[in-house]
Amino acid sequence: MLLNSLLSAGPEWDPPEWYPVLFDSAKNIAGSVFFWLTVAALLAFVLCVFLIKGETRKRFFKVALIAAIGYACIVGITMLVLSFLEDGIVTLLFAPLVTAIAAVGAGAILLVLKRTRLTYIVAGCLAGTAVIAALVCMGVYYAQNIDADGYFNSEATGAKVNQIVLYVSSVLLLALVIALGFICDKGKKGFDSKSIAYAAVCIAMSFALSYIRIVKMPQGGSVTVASLLPLMIYSFMFGTKKGVFAGLVYGLLQAVQDPWIIHPAQFLLDYPIAFAGIGVAGMFARTKRLEKVPQVQFALGAVVASVLRFLAHILSGVFAFSAYAIEKGMNTWVYSLFYNSFVFLDIAIVIAAGVLVFSSKAFMKQVRKFTAPAKTGACVPAAAEGSAMSEDAAQEVSSEASMSEAPAAEHPAPVSGPHSGQ
Repeated sequence: MLLNSLLSAGPEWDPPEWYPVLFDSAKNIAGSVFFWLTVAALLAFVLCVFLIKGETRKRFFKVALIAAIGYACIVGITMLVLSFLEDGIVTLLFAPLVTAIAAVGAGAILLVLKRTRLTYIVAGCLAGTAVIAALVCMGVYYAQNIDADGYFNSEATGAKVNQIVLYVSSVLLLALVIALGFICDKGKKGFDSKSIAYAAVCIAMSFALSYIRIVKMPQGGSVTVASLLPLMIYSFMFGTKKGVFAGLVYGLLQAVQDPWIIHPAQFLLDYPIAFAGIGVAGMFARTKRLEKVPQVQFALGAVVASVLRFLAHILSGVFAFSAYAIEKGMNTWVYSLFYNSFVFLDIAIVIAAGVLVFSSKAFMKQVRKFTAPAKTGACVPAAAEGSAMSEDAAQEVSSEASMSEAPAAEHPAPVSGPHSGQ
């Protein structure tokens, strides 16, 4: 009864649509084309990985990584431009988001070409300045359009965007995600060419799969066909620190794909922080007690990751979008809890697909080259992993070391798209 009221009241329910073959608008045409281009590129990448050997493979990884970064930037900017033309995303948000994508992409390519202290500083300053500028513009947009709009902030209904709690929640939750990333992955090894290349590929795969939506929620959010599986596999293989970073980048892409922004802290909660939480999915990858059941290792990590994402969306729903619950005559916490429960249906599909994938002996043989079981616990230092490292894993580490060298229309509307990502 309660769930039915959520779906029937308020904004009109969007019927399920098969997005990879949806051609009813320029934006959907572009999304469908990019989806199939991404699938083709991924198949070509996998084929080349198997066919190319030796030094040629090293050069191939660098070229493929630059191409993947450039392609992701093109996809993001194109979809954002079409959102601007079709959905009315305001210039105040459109311009800084496009600039942020370009800056992050340029910085990433710079680091691929040459990784020195200077390039790290330049890339960090470039990307950091662009992202901070985007957040500032979101704050200005909120002050001009939402702060006294009479809907998201209304004395009559009691709806309110609680800015202080939003900022505190985003900082604390981000700190929790980062802390889990470091606690569960104490290895000192940073990003190398291979880990960056795999990150780019897994982010692109998840981004492409996110267009295959089974159900789209009426006020944002959707259930997809295991779109988060590649990101979780990446975290399982390369560790939670790298996984959190990959999830954060993916969250930014999700904001570009379907932006729904009314406040900078709400943006952080619904996009970068929510999907950075997915990066801890590999936290049990080195648990020796579960070594013989990798399906359980994966499933446990996936559940923790989904809880972190769920928490981010709940906080956003309660403290930024309370107007939706009040409009339906419901408690804001109850409404947000029920509405965002689609996250668990989404993750159930991911776990089901992941269990099948991790049941493959051939797949696990390749995965164990990157992760060796630890002696105890889920979160263990890299030193404890060394004694249990297989011969294949040792060879892979050696290989990596050599590579590393080289709402309704009458209300003031947020940016078009979902408020809870994906």
